[in-house]
Amino acid sequence: MSRIVEHPILGAPSKGSRVVFTYDGVEMEGYEGEPIAMALKAAGVEVHRFTAKRHEPRGIFCAIGRCTDCVMVVDGKPNVRTCMTPLVAGMDVRTQDGVAPLDLNDPRAEALVAEAAASPAAVKEAE
Repeated sequence: MSRIVEHPILGAPSKGSRVVFTYDGVEMEGYEGEPIAMALKAAGVEVHRFTAKRHEPRGIFCAIGRCTDCVMVVDGKPNVRTCMTPLVAGMDVRTQDGVAPLDLNDPRAEALVAEAAASPAAVKEAE
């Protein structure tokens, strides 16, 4: 599978050293610092999550952190936007089923709610 060489917002990622991470329990390799979604795409992974209602597959779509199609569980934390989150050695990345409820104790909760409300994809998902 080919690797994404330039991100529409982040530009060309600085190519860090090769690192190992796990995807649904399977060891994979990517470059440290590149968005997780880039490493997954290079490994042939297209599905990042499934919708809650219809269990439809979703994967990288906008690649700028707006649509939530690329959210996955990363190191036990749900709703991580893999198109914007840098890969780190040893990460545990898992396919997400639906979009997990918002943790209101998360200091980013207010901003996440406002962002989600503005996203057409999030509104459609809630229907």
